[in-house]
Amino acid sequence: MATDPARRPPTIDPTAAARWSRLAPADGSPWLHEEIGRRMEDRLQWIKAQPRTWADWAPLRGGLEAHELVARRYREAACFVIEPEANLAAAAGEALAAPWWSARRWQGSKLRFDAPPEDGVDLLWANMSLHMAADPEALIARWHRLVATDGFLMFSCLGPDTVRELRALHARLGWPAAGHEYTDMHDWGDMLVHAGFAEPVMDMERIVLTWATPEAALAELRTLGRNLHPARFPALRGKAWHQALKHALPELAPAQEGGGRIALTFEVIYGHAFKPAPRVALSAESAVSLREMRSMLQRGRPGA
Repeated sequence: MATDPARRPPTIDPTAAARWSRLAPADGSPWLHEEIGRRMEDRLQWIKAQPRTWADWAPLRGGLEAHELVARRYREAACFVIEPEANLAAAAGEALAAPWWSARRWQGSKLRFDAPPEDGVDLLWANMSLHMAADPEALIARWHRLVATDGFLMFSCLGPDTVRELRALHARLGWPAAGHEYTDMHDWGDMLVHAGFAEPVMDMERIVLTWATPEAALAELRTLGRNLHPARFPALRGKAWHQALKHALPELAPAQEGGGRIALTFEVIYGHAFKPAPRVALSAESAVSLREMRSMLQRGRPGA
């Protein structure tokens, strides 16, 4: 049974989450984010709606190549780039700008970095952001405001089984949690409905990544996120701890092929949901926003 989101204890340090969100990726979007974006874009083939406008949420870390795949699928749709961290907006614009010699300058609509339409966009694309949000319900509510009536949200994030081998290693060695807790896909569905979305469809898969050395594994993990757990180790780790971690990884997280390779599991959650027309329960006095009123007038009487 899904947990009531309002009763779930906080598992993310908001200060650490804010610090991570302001950090620009050093070498472009992480490979895993791009791969998940590619798989999520492939799911768009099952959605019949053809958006006239769409927005890409935090593409700098969410996936620049994935952005191109969605733009190619919806060539005629106007695209709005939303980089929620102001200090990353310029970097996102530079990364997504087509070179002067590229045919993309003349194909389809141009990117827009101004505010999306007041009535929202037909598709909001949000790849690999939700699991790093300190207040995910507030973020989903913000996404709901950005989506137009009859538009849809498409998102991905990491689930509870992510790096379960590393979590077990920390527990076995008596170390604090290796990372903050990730949310189950059923709870995401509940939050979507609570925010006003309808017909949420969730699915999940597990991806196992392997590395030849502990150094390679830890280097890639650093590109994917940080430990935002409130009870994480509060100080800097020393060389002895790093040596112990690198020594334990091949033994406690071995790849099937052996040879000292390291394997870590990533649970990936995909979800999409539509935004229905607002329904207002009428009373002696009812207050609705101008945007909701416009939508209801276009469709008929309130509550119909």
